[in-house]
Amino acid sequence: MASVTPRSKLDARRLLCPMPVIRVQDRVAELAPGTTLEVVCTDPGALTDIPAWCRINGHRILETRDNGEEQVVILEVGAS
Repeated sequence: MASVTPRSKLDARRLLCPMPVIRVQDRVAELAPGTTLEVVCTDPGALTDIPAWCRINGHRILETRDNGEEQVVILEVGAS
């Protein structure tokens, strides 16, 4: 039987910089390493800010998408 990676979702819509990154930081602190976190934002800067924060803090970006009105960042929580 294959193991299932835990997933979590974070709604950071209608938040402006630096709040999406702060919310990601707070949520990641609650999650176990290996958990996937999907962040939905409306601040286009989050597409660069969240990946930069992840690189500094040892988390891995799995995907980024810009859907026009919303931006999505999917990351995997690293061991900290």
